[in-house]
Amino acid sequence: MQTKTKFHRLTTVKSKVERKAKLDKNEEAVRFPIAGIGTSAGGLDALEHFLKKVPQSSPLAFVIIQHLDPSRKGILPELLQKFTHMKVIQVRDRLKIRSRCVYVIPPNKDMSLLRGRLHLIAPVLPRGQRLPIDFFFHSLAHDRREHAIGIVLSGMGSDGMLGLQAIKEKGGLTLVQDPTTAKFDGMPKSAVNAGVADIVAQIDDLPGRLINYLERSFPSRSLRPSKQEADNAVDKIVILLRIHTGHDFALYKKNTLYRRIQRRLGIHQLHTIADYFGYLQKNPKELDLLFKELLIGITSFFRDRAVWEELQNKILPALIASRSSGHVFRAWLPGCSTGEEAYSLAISFKQAIDEHLPHTRVQLKIFATDLDKDAIIKARLGVYSESSCGEIPPKQLSKFFDKHEHGYRVISDIREMVVFAPHSLIKDPPFTRLDFVSCRNLLIYFMPEMQNKLMPLFHYSLSPGGVLLLGGSETIGAFKDYFKPIDQRQRIFQRIGGSLRIEPLDFPASFTQTLADEISISNTQPKISLQAVADQFILEKFAPPAVLVDVSGNIVYVSGRTGRYLEPAAGKANWNIFAMAREGLRYELGNLFQKALKKKIPFLSRRFEFEGDTGTEQLEVSLQRLTQPEAMRGFILMVFTPVPSKLHKTHAHSKGSIAPASHKRLVKDLELKYQRARQETQIVREEMQSSQEELRSTNEEQQSTNEELQSTNEELTTSKEEMQSLNEELQTVNAELQAKVEELSRSNNDMKNLLNSTDIATLFLDEQVKIRRFTTQATKIFKLIPSDIGRPITDFSSDLLYPEFRADIQEVLNKLTLKERSVETSDDRWFAVRVMPYRTLDNRIDGIVITFSDITAAKKLEARLREQQPSLEKKMPHSSSKKISVARPESLRSKGRAQNRIGDKTIR
Repeated sequence: MQTKTKFHRLTTVKSKVERKAKLDKNEEAVRFPIAGIGTSAGGLDALEHFLKKVPQSSPLAFVIIQHLDPSRKGILPELLQKFTHMKVIQVRDRLKIRSRCVYVIPPNKDMSLLRGRLHLIAPVLPRGQRLPIDFFFHSLAHDRREHAIGIVLSGMGSDGMLGLQAIKEKGGLTLVQDPTTAKFDGMPKSAVNAGVADIVAQIDDLPGRLINYLERSFPSRSLRPSKQEADNAVDKIVILLRIHTGHDFALYKKNTLYRRIQRRLGIHQLHTIADYFGYLQKNPKELDLLFKELLIGITSFFRDRAVWEELQNKILPALIASRSSGHVFRAWLPGCSTGEEAYSLAISFKQAIDEHLPHTRVQLKIFATDLDKDAIIKARLGVYSESSCGEIPPKQLSKFFDKHEHGYRVISDIREMVVFAPHSLIKDPPFTRLDFVSCRNLLIYFMPEMQNKLMPLFHYSLSPGGVLLLGGSETIGAFKDYFKPIDQRQRIFQRIGGSLRIEPLDFPASFTQTLADEISISNTQPKISLQAVADQFILEKFAPPAVLVDVSGNIVYVSGRTGRYLEPAAGKANWNIFAMAREGLRYELGNLFQKALKKKIPFLSRRFEFEGDTGTEQLEVSLQRLTQPEAMRGFILMVFTPVPSKLHKTHAHSKGSIAPASHKRLVKDLELKYQRARQETQIVREEMQSSQEELRSTNEEQQSTNEELQSTNEELTTSKEEMQSLNEELQTVNAELQAKVEELSRSNNDMKNLLNSTDIATLFLDEQVKIRRFTTQATKIFKLIPSDIGRPITDFSSDLLYPEFRADIQEVLNKLTLKERSVETSDDRWFAVRVMPYRTLDNRIDGIVITFSDITAAKKLEARLREQQPSLEKKMPHSSSKKISVARPESLRSKGRAQNRIGDKTIR
């Protein structure tokens, strides 16, 4: 029997557990959308308008993150509850989030979302540097993915911008209040300028746009198109994109394309993808927006900190040490977006050199490429907002970034290491002779066919021993013969195999014109001009060689064959005329050029001797400063005219037949020229030395001034950030207090109307019997006006025949008792006077309350009854009169006692 009972209990418990697990699974399957609302200063008014417009049928849950004063108790939930039908809750740790509720972050906490539960975390960063909105938005994006919604309302700073980027990357929706309608436009404008806002609208329109998006982005199963219809429409959109942009998205994953297209469909409130295809045909600008949407340009500094620590401490030092001294370390980052990862690599490379290999002479050249030309332009500037730099450690931020009016700018030493360029992995040729390739979180958007083509391409691009870095969700797949893992967990691989390849390699190819296009182009070519051909022939055969240079000596154009006089300099390519001039011409050309610049001589000509390929040659060089045409103003034309060989031979022959006297004269002339040259050289050297000393002194002063300014700037920046944070918190507190003041004002009006409606004259006095407040009826007893507030009540005359008035007030203050009297006035009115202590909510005596109830009618009735009593007693027997006397109304008896002032009632 016991065994059966135990078995029955176990079966019951098991069924309950299974049933609970099934319910939890079903609940998790229904992933309702969660909207995070970020706001700071001026946000209370925006939240009020937003929540009022949210319909009751909304399936969403709202989580509000605000910049709050950590030292004050939050009163936002009770303020917001008045404006919404949804339940408003201040978050507790591990609170499970439910739909149709509003959750408010508590003060002095960061908040994160994990598996549908809200977790509270103590802030790590100091006050003034916290970004609670970005912190929550990132967790919301990872937990809810395409069901995540980010909303940024009024506020200062740029908090929330990076969080919206993360939400957009995961396929969620981002909404921003129109900056022109926001009380403080810092946060909305930052999100709009960064291009991460899907919908920008006025605050009253945002809830409606949000609900419409949800209805069209997550339609019921009966309204969803079939897979074949959806794929058909997506393929047509891909064709439109290829025609409009020249880039082919056919190799992108269908799910990625479908999600991004579905987002745009919901934003434009269209029902089917076919409708969106028709919309694209009529609106080419939407093709550009969709193209940017598909590029998914989401990145950040030092994304996945563990990967960068591994690179900086182990991978890069070992890779650099394996290269020879003077080697140019080449790296390629396809899909660099706005350049954060490229600069992160440059910083890690610099720190790896400084910390591990300080004496190594290795230069870094990073090729960062992307399809998005706007992102490339932003990356070249190297300017990032304060929120974008929030993940950078303070030490690296101060060392590798300069403060900028829009945030921070990467220092020039780091910017010079990176070359940004538009490039397509699918259609453009790859970079070669690389030491490092980082292709993180890009392959996951490509179909397997494209991934299989890119892996051999990376192997071809890398030099032997080169390193390949992939994203956390990417792998080399079946190409284990091409790469070996260095750190499998961090997705770091090394190239294996020689540089020669047996199997053929598929290179990306650009779109080429068809034969028909080539024929049409060849048929439309202009006819050859005989004059142009003749002019070209004369220039090539008879015109002397010449070069066009700027004021710095850099060659901008070459005419004719200048190889006899100019040759490329060894080392890095240098197109400066003085670096390319042959030996024997360099010094003379420099002097001639400087003379033409300093004296501004329009035309100058000199003849030189130099050692050419066939021996000593003579050359006449002519310089002319150009003033016409306008486009060539300021340039210098340098013409090289060779001296005929006959003249040179004649000169040599006559030189051989010089007489001894002439020979001495020639030697003397040469010595004189030599002496003059030495003097000029000495003068130039002294001037140069003096200039160097002045420049050195000036440089030291500027460095000292720069350090002082930088220190002051850092202090001011820190103070500014702290003040801005405090200002935001004060704005929030001010808005909450303003709401409380309005509520108090409404309560005050209600109380005033209530007191006036009772028709009872009431006086509120403080402990010094000074008037605090009085009702309208009190002015009929005391001659009071509004300006009398603050004056003692004993200073005013009244119609009351109440000489004990002052004594009763003092007695109530001393004994804290209640006093009641019936008092007559000089004009035959009667009032029931109650004098009682004024008690606060915390049971503290803070003055006196006096009420005057008009009992004139009752007194007059009592007087008439007293007048009629003797006549009634005469008419009726004695026993009856006793009964009549006893049967008097209790109210009249009590009033009579009050009139005779007998039996004062005392209540504590």
